[in-house]
Formats: sequence, C-alpha cells, structure tokens
Amino acid sequence: MANPFKPTAGMTPPVLVGRESDLDDFRYALDDGVGAPGRLMYLTGARGVGKTVMLNALGDIARDQDWLVIDETAERGFMDRLIRALNGESATRTVKYQTPGLTLDIPGGLGQATVNLGAVELEHGELSLDFRHAMTRRLDGMDESRRGILITLDEVQSSSIDEIRALAVGVQHLIRERRNIAFVFAGLPSLVEDVVNDDVLTFLRRAERRHLGDVPLPDIWSAFETTISDSGKNVDYEILNRLTQATNGYPFMIQLVGYWTWRASETAKRGDRITMEDADSGIRQAKLKLGDMVHGPIYDGLTAMQKDYLLAMSQDDGPSSTSEIARRLERSAQYASVYRAQLIKLDIITASDYGFVDFKVPHMREYLRSHAVHHQMRRTIEDMA
Repeated sequence: MANPFKPTAGMTPPVLVGRESDLDDFRYALDDGVGAPGRLMYLTGARGVGKTVMLNALGDIARDQDWLVIDETAERGFMDRLIRALNGESATRTVKYQTPGLTLDIPGGLGQATVNLGAVELEHGELSLDFRHAMTRRLDGMDESRRGILITLDEVQSSSIDEIRALAVGVQHLIRERRNIAFVFAGLPSLVEDVVNDDVLTFLRRAERRHLGDVPLPDIWSAFETTISDSGKNVDYEILNRLTQATNGYPFMIQLVGYWTWRASETAKRGDRITMEDADSGIRQAKLKLGDMVHGPIYDGLTAMQKDYLLAMSQDDGPSSTSEIARRLERSAQYASVYRAQLIKLDIITASDYGFVDFKVPHMREYLRSHAVHHQMRRTIEDMA
C-alpha cells in the first residue's frame, strides 16, 4: 500500500493538522475583498513546524479561487525571478555587468597602470518600480472582481533585505491603489523580526502575524486515525496513543512517525494491520531522522555560546534551572540570560516556569546527549562539584 505520510521538507501532508483556523481566516480574507487584513500576513516558527507547508496550503486556497499564485524563496535575485514570472519570461536577465580593466604602459620606464572601465548596473534601484509595473500589467489583464495575485515568499532573512525592501514598497503601493493582491511571507522568528523591524519596512509591521507552534495532541490522534484508516490499515486505540505521544505536538514529527510506522508495517508484511511493534520501530527511526533533518541544522546554525547553553540544559532529565545553567557555564546569571532570551526567540527552548527553561523542539535533549561534547561537559560539571 502507498504510504500516506510525507516527511519531506515543504511537502504538504494529506491532513494539515491543527491549522484549520489559520486557513479559514485566509480564505475569509480573500472572500472579503481588497483591503482585508488577512491578505498581508507573515508566518513564523521553529524549523519543522510547517511554515512552507502553510505557504503551500494558502497558495492552494488562492488557486482554488482562480488566483495567480507565485511562490518564491528569499534567495539572492528573487525579485528578478518574480518580475520575470509576472511578465511570463523565462530568460535570465543580467543584473550587473563588470567590464574588464585595461592595462597601459607608462612611457619612460615608469611601469604600468590599470584603468578600470567601470561597471554597468542594469537594475536594482528600479526593482520596486519594475515589480509594480509587472504586477499592474498582469492585473490589468485579469477580471479583478473575481481574480487576484498572491505572492508567497519563503525563508525570509536579513541578507536579502534590499530586495525585500523593494518588494514591500511595491506591495504597499499596490495596496494603496486597491489592487486585488495578497502577500504572505515566512521565516524563522528572529530573522523575520529583523526584517519586519527594519526602519524602511515599517509597513510590514501591520501584517498579521501567525506564529506556528505545537499542534494539540487530540488533533494529532484524530489525524493519525483518519489518515491510517482511510489509507487501508487498521490500528487500535493504544497504538494511536503511542504514536501521538511520540510526536510531542511537533508537526514534522507527525509525518516522520507516521511514515516510518507505516513502512515498518509494510516491511513486516502485516497487510492491513499496524502493530505496537511497528509503532515502536517507526518511532525509533523517526527520532533518528529528526536528528538528521531538524536537530542537526538547528544546532549547526547556533553560536558557540548558544550551543553551550543547550548542552548545559541537556544534563537535566527535565526543566533546567537558569541559575544552575549559569553555574555550569561558569558565567554570571545576567550573562547567561542573554543566550536564554536568544534561544527562546529562536523557538528552541521555552520558559517552563519562573527560573526554569525546557526544550521546545522535541527530542532535542536526546540528540545532544548522543554527542561527545555532552559527555565532556558532564565530566567538567562533575569535576566542578
């Protein structure tokens, strides 16, 4: 039987668990007409909470209403790609052309000199105007009483700030002109906040903010039961409980647990049954894959002190005392609190109680404990004691 679970980054799962109200709000914004607040929105959340999946789902809603949807990622040159898509072009346009230098011999044996013939900037400052013109031309060819254009921008980051400014200025003017458009962008919390709080982009602060967090466990239980039974397998109540608890409410873990459990059932040739043995095997494999696909990239992207803070937390079996973490790091409480705040902003940890923090990304503690640096810190802490 075909596996109904899709644990691939950005792949829309068969059931979008726990996001129904967000989708309904966007659907209402499109129906409500030009100027509806839900047409300007940004999505934030930690890795694996489904930001790209949500962008896909919002795009599908717009497509169902016969809107033109253009999806882009905030990598260098995305504005040029966006303008070309609006113009129906496919050829790559030159953004900058650097002419070669010219070397001249200086009379009298005084050596050589190089004259730089300069560079030709074909576009950049005009990006916003080009975007507005492209959008206007495309909208003029539509019946705006029933159709519009949705732009989605994924992985927003401050390194693309110049192009994001150009896009935001263009969107702002189009909204003021009451054109039938919508703009949704997404990224990690700290990166999106840097963009939204840019002095030039005050307009984006009025966008609706949707922070994608954990999914309620009852919703996950129902999603597992529906997806598995609709796809041709039987699973009992206790197994569903086991699968649900293993996700910790983390959206990507739903797909991983479901995928590897289903695969274990197929490998064991159980036909239309999923057993507890399949569930245990699937959960073990899901945790390993979560480490490779989510924990590793999160950890690798942190500063040295942020990593040390997490390693200090991983020494505990549950919530960690912030004062104890500072002691383990041999830093003052004030110094350690800076990194606590950063990690909370990144959605990696959470303040579980006054003076305590805990991991927010599920199974992060187990991932860190599998590394030699965890054990090295443990020995250091024991020596300090």
